Amino acid sequence: MKTTQHGASAAASTPACALTRRSVIALGVSPLMAGVLAGCGGGGDAVAPGSGATAGDSVELQIFAANSLEKALPEVQALYTERTGVTFADTQFKASGDLIEQMRAGAPADVLITASTGTMDTATQAELVDASTRLDMFANDLVIVRAEGSNIQVGSLEDVANVDGKIAIGDAVTVPAGKYANQALNSVGLYTGAAGDDGEYAPVLADRVALADKVGTAAAYVRTGDAAIGFVYSSDIFRYDGIEQVLVCPESSHKPIVYPGAVSASSQEKEAAEEFLAFCMDDPEAQKIWARYGFELMG
Repeated sequence: MKTTQHGASAAASTPACALTRRSVIALGVSPLMAGVLAGCGGGGDAVAPGSGATAGDSVELQIFAANSLEKALPEVQALYTERTGVTFADTQFKASGDLIEQMRAGAPADVLITASTGTMDTATQAELVDASTRLDMFANDLVIVRAEGSNIQVGSLEDVANVDGKIAIGDAVTVPAGKYANQALNSVGLYTGAAGDDGEYAPVLADRVALADKVGTAAAYVRTGDAAIGFVYSSDIFRYDGIEQVLVCPESSHKPIVYPGAVSASSQEKEAAEEFLAFCMDDPEAQKIWARYGFELMG
């Protein structure tokens, strides 16, 4: 099991500009301090908005985003509105698969951000997004959490079989976190399908899995005691009170966790939508927000 260092001495041993999502979590740094440290090299200077910003008063963007972004993204949107005048409709935060089904049904959207490459591949193949605008935005980790103060110990994925109580896992049909969890369990023989959505749980787990409709629900099951442990993203530790990390799943146990973003094929504000995606990636203040919630920028 990985050892977590605490205190100022641990933080001092890692240069701020070398901090990544994994090192911030390992150092036990608070979400607020993570945001401060993540600003290395940025100097807090804003990146000048694109040409679409001049028409901000008349532009409103509809964003469809993975549920795990529901804390960080509104802060980035508020920053963007302050800078440019571009406003946002009621952003839809749901399981990635559910967002795609909404778009298939004709729901209007300007930007789609999913929690896996597979779900964005589905959107691309269905021509729901403009493939030329697609970019990989964030990376994340898969972790096992317990209720804050719990004495449950999970030193390895194999130990999941020995936990006394329910195990919260997202429904892999629509929840990428659940698919990653099943891939991890497959790596130790506790799930039969390598893809993560095409198998069955081992008998020792089968009647103890509490399926969740989104990753936030899995976290809630653990927080309320309805489940002893749950599989969520590392960023969820920053999002929800009442849960704490007990194990980081090995990266080799599941496919890389990548959040792609793209402009909707049906968007009436394609230029403005693409400029917002660029702002999310390039603006130093936006970068601090992502880091504060445990997301590591890609590219």
